[in-house]
Amino acid sequence: MNVSPPRTSGVVRCSKRVMNLAHFMRQSARRYADEVGFAWGKKTWTWKQLDRRVDAIGAVLVERGVRKGDRVLVQFRNCNQLFESMFACFRIGAVWVPTNFRQTPDEVAYLAEASGASAMICGSDFPEHARASRAAAPAIRFILSIGKSGFGEDYEALAEAYDGKAAPDADVEHDDPCWFFFTSGTTGRPKAAVLTHGQMGFVVTNHLCDLMPGTTQSDASLVVAPLSHGAGIHALAQVARGAKTVLLNSDRFDAEAAWQLIEKWRVSNMFTVPTILKMLAEHPAVDRYDHSSLRHVIYAGAPMYREDQKHALAKMGKVLVQYFGLGEVTGNITVLPAELHDVQDGPGVKIGTCGYERTGMQISIQDDDGRELPPNQMGEICVCGLAVFAGYYNNPEANAKAFRDGWFRTGDLGHVDEQGFLYITGRASDMYISGGSNIYPREIEEKILTHPAVVEVAVFGMPDRTWGEIGICLCVLAKGAQLNERELMTWLESKVARYKLPKRVFFWDDLPKTGYGKISKKLLRAELETRGCLETVDVERARA
Repeated sequence: MNVSPPRTSGVVRCSKRVMNLAHFMRQSARRYADEVGFAWGKKTWTWKQLDRRVDAIGAVLVERGVRKGDRVLVQFRNCNQLFESMFACFRIGAVWVPTNFRQTPDEVAYLAEASGASAMICGSDFPEHARASRAAAPAIRFILSIGKSGFGEDYEALAEAYDGKAAPDADVEHDDPCWFFFTSGTTGRPKAAVLTHGQMGFVVTNHLCDLMPGTTQSDASLVVAPLSHGAGIHALAQVARGAKTVLLNSDRFDAEAAWQLIEKWRVSNMFTVPTILKMLAEHPAVDRYDHSSLRHVIYAGAPMYREDQKHALAKMGKVLVQYFGLGEVTGNITVLPAELHDVQDGPGVKIGTCGYERTGMQISIQDDDGRELPPNQMGEICVCGLAVFAGYYNNPEANAKAFRDGWFRTGDLGHVDEQGFLYITGRASDMYISGGSNIYPREIEEKILTHPAVVEVAVFGMPDRTWGEIGICLCVLAKGAQLNERELMTWLESKVARYKLPKRVFFWDDLPKTGYGKISKKLLRAELETRGCLETVDVERARA
């Protein structure tokens, strides 16, 4: 007997089947089979070779029991195998769980346990990570080793030995997970944000629409950040258009090597963070190599100070594209395109904005009760749209905090102007209260960075018995520059209200950063304690 499907308001309910993301690789292999799809050092791989290797590793995973929905933990630095493993997992419907290769064995073991991984792909020079992960997650049945090792089968040998037929992409629906994107864990343990095939299909389309329009197979993209995170999402968009992905020769960032590759491969787009962009623009090699091919130098992940923007624009031209977004929204909240970046301040140039809403996304600035605030009033930045993740894996408490009335709460503070341009004040967690007044470090950092002697700065609150919290400022000076605490404070007094002035200023040679190149206030606080600076603060307070 035929049974009609249930109807709601005259609309037939049906499966939300979507394209498996691995089909991007298959498409490029069909269209551009013998063209270079990936380059690393002296080696290159064509699209046909890449697709075959993805089939091979996908088949190996299936033969060893990996099924749709199973999680595969991947621990290694940027390489062709890391890139391939993403598509191999997608192809068979498994979930890719990449780590930051700089994490400790214990940190990776936690990710193995938290994700419920049942298989692992691990670099041969990370034996302790493999051992710790198996101990923490007994469900890991086998490990593939990138490079010969004593703890797993040789990935490369398995990829080269494959002679089977092309495996069909697993059937997937919109909400089927494809990637566990672990948050950086600046507060508490990292959480696994669940990215899905349907969501990521939208994200790739959005990246191509808003960040790098006009990308084709004639383009090339340079990878200067870990493929395990934002750079991996960016690489997906390259595969969707058959554009080459080019890796740096080393996992240590080398600005001169980057400029050499940009010239050699006629690189047209790249994804980076402000710290790396600043290093590129300030390196002498920027003037020695041809970078006229660049059209979209995309930066995100942290605020970029105006003075650094100006210098990069002066050296590289109007190619900067900024976006704002978290891993949970896969970067898709706002965009400030190249035409809205300008070296000169003046009418029509919006200083300090991170742009307007990405296509298909909506921002709401809300107060503590979830009420939307009018333009120019500061509140929490909330967002909705197809780029928002499905939630945190196995973490209902975190999900309850992250969503309110369907809006994802970013935890960032800011406001929009009458035209809808977003201005970020800072993380809600960065704000500190001194003497009953709310203080937002970003505002103070922007002012300090305009001092010609300062190249890097971080301001944050520390506990204080008298004021509740006080501001601590850490500065890095330009090479050869001289500046002391009293001189900086005197200079700053006319630029910010007195109650916002930091109580102490320390000058360091560099500021500790996370594996993603971001300045972490958590790391800075720990380093202050290690260096004994907090004792100095206590002594000064006692004298006062």
